Amino acid sequence: MKDRNIHARVGPPERTRFKLDGRSVALDARVHAARGDLADVSLAGVLFSAHYARAVELTCVAAGTSLLTSPSMKAQAVSELLRGESFHALDVTAEWAWGFCGHDGYVGYVRREALDVHEVASHRITARSAPLFSTADIKASILDHWPQGALFTGEATDDFIASGEGHIHIRHAAAADTIESDWVAVAQRYLGQPYIWGGRGHRGIDCSGLVQVALGQCGIKVPRDTDMQREGIGAPIADDAPLVRGDFVFFPGHVGIMLDGTSLLHANAYWMAVMIEPLADVIARLASAHEQPVIARRRISA
Repeated sequence: MKDRNIHARVGPPERTRFKLDGRSVALDARVHAARGDLADVSLAGVLFSAHYARAVELTCVAAGTSLLTSPSMKAQAVSELLRGESFHALDVTAEWAWGFCGHDGYVGYVRREALDVHEVASHRITARSAPLFSTADIKASILDHWPQGALFTGEATDDFIASGEGHIHIRHAAAADTIESDWVAVAQRYLGQPYIWGGRGHRGIDCSGLVQVALGQCGIKVPRDTDMQREGIGAPIADDAPLVRGDFVFFPGHVGIMLDGTSLLHANAYWMAVMIEPLADVIARLASAHEQPVIARRRISA
């Protein structure tokens, strides 16, 4: 077991000189780490805070763990860290860490037991759910299941990759720097997974989480939430242009990926699962509540 006695602030902090002119600006709290008593030192000079801290980079060592709005298991989950992803901690207690996710800067609280010292991953899970075997044998007992996109450090030996926690079959993983080219195919591997608000594929996933992880495994970093993605993914599609495979369609509070010109692949709360259905059916279902069901169409050009 690695040393877990890690704190974001040890000893006297470094002195950072800055000048704040005028009033503090309003920042998006989802991606700017600032609370009543503490803020990320990178915000010094932009936002006034009683105290600033430098983040310490840690690694998620649980198969998956929720990012919460407050330090309570009853708090709302706003996102999720997968095994091997980094978390930049600004404040650490015995039970909780507050900071932001390394892959998208999203701010929240994570259980301290899910984090450990930072490590550089050598492999990434490519299967929807990869069993972690106790030994290098497909008949061995299963210790855990790691989700698609999870990162880990290990050494390949014959048919398995040996990590410090167990063994992953080589058919279920690839080198961490492997870049896939078809985000639709990546997203299809999540078909049937339950819809979970804030999920990114551990035990469930939500609509923007599906878009984020599918593009992420293709080397394209995008923001976490649908409103951010609506402005941050690709470019608008002309109103008279037909949709094609890989396009993104945005609805009020929702997003999906086009499987082809007429079918939408999405994680949705109506079916409570990742599924494929005709885009026309989704639009018809939303028409009673929204005058304009489709609010944006975006495309990533090759």
